[in-house]
Amino acid sequence: MTSKRVPIIDSHTGGEPTRVVLEGYPDLGSGTIQEKAQRFRSEHDSFRSAIIQEPRGNDVLVGALLLPPSTPDFDAGVIFFNNVGLLGMCGHGTIGLVATLAYLGKIKPGPVRLETTVGPVTAQWMGSGSVEVKNVSSYRYRENVKVSTQRHGDITGDIAWGGNWFFLSHAHGRTIDLNHVEALTDMAWDIRQSLNHENISGEHGGEIDHVELFGPPKDPKNHGRNFVLCPGKAYDRSPCGTGTSAKLACLMAEGRVAPGDVWRQESVTGSVFEASGEMDPDRPGSVIPTIKGSAYITSEATLILDQQDPFLFGIPV
Repeated sequence: MTSKRVPIIDSHTGGEPTRVVLEGYPDLGSGTIQEKAQRFRSEHDSFRSAIIQEPRGNDVLVGALLLPPSTPDFDAGVIFFNNVGLLGMCGHGTIGLVATLAYLGKIKPGPVRLETTVGPVTAQWMGSGSVEVKNVSSYRYRENVKVSTQRHGDITGDIAWGGNWFFLSHAHGRTIDLNHVEALTDMAWDIRQSLNHENISGEHGGEIDHVELFGPPKDPKNHGRNFVLCPGKAYDRSPCGTGTSAKLACLMAEGRVAPGDVWRQESVTGSVFEASGEMDPDRPGSVIPTIKGSAYITSEATLILDQQDPFLFGIPV
């Protein structure tokens, strides 16, 4: 019998889990983080599936492959992935990764420079689980886009980039709470499929693989509540870092939030991210969001990849 041992640390950020893979991953060679991600996608997707899918994982879990940085400009590299493939940026995952590095004693309070597949990200470890993430430049690409869904009629929303591509809508007529998750999932998935069917995409043909529905907050201290459906059809338990970035870009484009103002975003579970933004001097019309949230370590474990296991590479989605 031969088996492979893969040490991991699990955490959750606002209820959304992150699994950081510390060692035992395939050799991805040299080059940029984008080149390593391409090798991971094309040559080692079975490892992703083994780590993240049942029976070792589940469809809610987001994985983070912790890599040495490609250049001395960064403290670490990271490739994010979920049950259906690789992700671009992941806000809650970055918060979880930084909390994990602190748990391991690899960082102290202060800035952490991360190399991601969509660009450099700077995080700030604040202590006691609290992390600030200065995300990649975010922007609204199109506004008031109408998509004709199969089961829910015409839905209007904006298309925005926050490290992933989002369709964001207020005009959906649904209540954003846990009692309506099944109906929200059905609507968001209908929107996602209809966007693909109508060839509605982000800039340069980028696939819109996240759908974000908004409603009023439950807590008057906050400004809004969201439901985010992720690419693998699981909903985000956190307010979604890239989704909050995309939302902030839309709000600032409308003049509803000024640079430096704080937007408190609730998730469907009631967890909260605080977001603020500054205009990107290198890209007119874009903003650089800062997202603040907290992560908590939930387990430290070693996964066993047994070559005789019929579900070594996970149960197919």
